Amino acid sequence: MQNNSDRPRAIPTKQAENEAFVVTRWDFAPGAETGRHVHAMDYVVVPLTTGTLTIEAADGQITQSPLTNGVSYARYAGVDHNVINDNDSPFSFIEIEKKTT
Repeated sequence: MQNNSDRPRAIPTKQAENEAFVVTRWDFAPGAETGRHVHAMDYVVVPLTTGTLTIEAADGQITQSPLTNGVSYARYAGVDHNVINDNDSPFSFIEIEKKTT
């Protein structure tokens, strides 16, 4: 992951891993970001907080992603982005990545 800004970094905490999945909790302070990264695996995100995250795509496009606590979504490998918490409060989600077999 790249971090080319003055924003603080989101904190990943790996909770579980086996031959099929990697489960990581992501905690964002207000203003924190993941840094630009490309997802190598298909993944599911389970928000633990309700709020809106800012997504910076690889092509520079900025979008707002409203998320609701407990309402999950899935994406395929290859997503290239930076995720930013522009909320005034902390934001957290669980990311479940599916390893290819």
